[in-house]
Amino acid sequence: MTNFFDFAISGLPDASAVGRRLPPSEIDRLLQTGAFAAALRLLAGSFITLYEGSPDITALFATRQSRLLCHALLALYFQKRKTGTDEPALTREDFGQLALQHGLASHDVAYAFFKEALKRGLTRPAHQAGEKPADGVVPSPSTLAMLAQWYDVHFQALDLIDEGFRASQFIERSETMLAHIHPRVAPALLSNPEVRCPGPLSIIFNWFDAGGLLMDRLIAGIDWEKPTEQGRHLTDVKTASQLAASLSLSRIHVRRKLGAAELIGGIGWSGRKGRSALWISQGFYEEYARMQARKLLILDDAFMETV
Repeated sequence: MTNFFDFAISGLPDASAVGRRLPPSEIDRLLQTGAFAAALRLLAGSFITLYEGSPDITALFATRQSRLLCHALLALYFQKRKTGTDEPALTREDFGQLALQHGLASHDVAYAFFKEALKRGLTRPAHQAGEKPADGVVPSPSTLAMLAQWYDVHFQALDLIDEGFRASQFIERSETMLAHIHPRVAPALLSNPEVRCPGPLSIIFNWFDAGGLLMDRLIAGIDWEKPTEQGRHLTDVKTASQLAASLSLSRIHVRRKLGAAELIGGIGWSGRKGRSALWISQGFYEEYARMQARKLLILDDAFMETV
């Protein structure tokens, strides 16, 4: 079978290679494929399912900064694991230096995230009960399982687009592939300016606790049976309270973010506010779609380098 994405990168995984700024033609080519809308629905719905399965851990992936910090921490773990036979312990000092190196956060913010990751179960102490205490942490089994699911979902979306077999190949040897693919993907996500600097609507949501999930929920709620009118996509959401309840978020924060998005024309109501379907603009949809397309292209590059 000929791969739809015929642009794998050769050489070692680094930010300048895998994380390059992709020519618009590649992104547009992906967006224009017949199955892309279905792939986008699969992604958005699957992100919500992942959140519902592990809300404490997944919430750490739900803002732009914390999502990038999660990927950086996990990549550091896999990179360290390559250098020794014992499971590597990640220290907050190492993580703080990494966050500063990539311009993700100050030492203080990185240290606070490191502590929160342990509290929420993203990581666990490096030593087990009964063992000699050791400094540092390692990813929890739940985190590694969720990361495997995250990759599986993206590979399913890619397969839906070009009828490939990435997901089945990944599942057959996910534990081995994770150790090789994540150190390739993470530098791309950390360095790609289009991933790190999204459009205005993405910024509104991505700096808000669980804001990424809020965007996922709106995209997943698009009513595809109803035609787009005036560049607006109707959703199954009517009230901020309904949206907040579906994701166990604060109604005040959700109303605030919806209000900010409404002010710049990203969302609105098709009739009376609170009693009619909420719509998202074509610009909102395209920002989300292009972000997911960029990510899919990055993952496909890394997959082709790993298999």
